[in-house]
Amino acid sequence: MINLYQRTWPEINTDIANRMAKLRKRKKLTQKELSLKAGVSLGSLKRFEQSGEISLQSFTKIAIALEVEGELESLFSQVPFDSIEEILNEQTK
Repeated sequence: MINLYQRTWPEINTDIANRMAKLRKRKKLTQKELSLKAGVSLGSLKRFEQSGEISLQSFTKIAIALEVEGELESLFSQVPFDSIEEILNEQTK
């Protein structure tokens, strides 16, 4: 079945970038301060906040610097099964 309301990867990335920028501002950090704290270049951080584009390594560093790495650690940990077949596939591992 086709999901007509499925969001695109740029939409998802932009939303995540916006949430992280909002969190940065809530913690009263400038982009420069966060880039130094995270060990990520200022250019990478700016590009991420503007376009949602960043490497996974830099994204993780930023999450750690913002003290939200637990959000990443729980990512995909409780994804519901879509079918009986998925349950059976999980049990055969």
